[in-house]
Amino acid sequence: MTLAADPTIRYAIRPSRAARLGQSLARLLRHRLALVGLIFLVIEIAAALFAPWLAGYRPEAIDYRAMLQGPSATHLLGTDELGRDILARLMYGGRLSLSVSTTAVLIAVTIGVPLGLITGYFGGALDEAVMRVLDSLMALPPLVLALTISAVLGSGLFNAMIAIAVVFVPTFTRLMRGQVLSVKHNDYVTAAQSVGVPAWLVLCRHILPNAINPIMVQASLAVGFAIIIESSLSFIGLGAQPPVSTWGSMVQVGFQYLELAPWFVLAPATAIFFAVLGFNMLGEGLRDVLDPMQRGRL
Repeated sequence: MTLAADPTIRYAIRPSRAARLGQSLARLLRHRLALVGLIFLVIEIAAALFAPWLAGYRPEAIDYRAMLQGPSATHLLGTDELGRDILARLMYGGRLSLSVSTTAVLIAVTIGVPLGLITGYFGGALDEAVMRVLDSLMALPPLVLALTISAVLGSGLFNAMIAIAVVFVPTFTRLMRGQVLSVKHNDYVTAAQSVGVPAWLVLCRHILPNAINPIMVQASLAVGFAIIIESSLSFIGLGAQPPVSTWGSMVQVGFQYLELAPWFVLAPATAIFFAVLGFNMLGEGLRDVLDPMQRGRL
């Protein structure tokens, strides 16, 4: 009876995997940088999720008697050019900024990881063709590429999300391809191939689990960068369109009133700063936790 066919042995392996997951989580929570980043992200995500109960105002509620008022007990972060509560718009805008950026990165991972697995494992003409196409995409700076794609597709959050996803596909494809090239010649992969295990099973069971850690780190860092790209697209009018608000569109409108109402810009800019900082701190923590060379130092 083979190891994989023995249900008792398979059952015994599962707790060890769960234990390793628990140990990784414990190390992550002990990592000070990652913990601070998680705190930033939890606060912002919680504020976005519970905005209807925490904001106190509807984001589209106009009050012409309270235009461009500074922070006060009534409006904690002040009001905008139409008398709308900035805190409410910040919370509701965070829903879109975070969800669009996260979804774009997930789309890029969903496309890039399988593409990297296939090209890295099989190689040949397919690998060369895909790599040359990705090289041409990576020749442009990410923001310029996103701007070009958004200009072609048209303005709007959905098109901005697609543009951000396209920007990150080459990164995840090349990263996964490099991991596959370093893993596919290991003994356990060779042993699986020698007994006739199908290629798709070798990729899913033997290669992907041993190559996924850098993808997780890169995904965390990519979400932070995606927030910057989405905010930049919204700032120049290719992202969120009125009356929908994101952090980037709030900065774009508030920039026109910078001297008169600086709080209008500072609030969304601060939210963007801490979101990007949080994802970068989390990514650094994941790198240290998941890197075998660093585990002994934690």
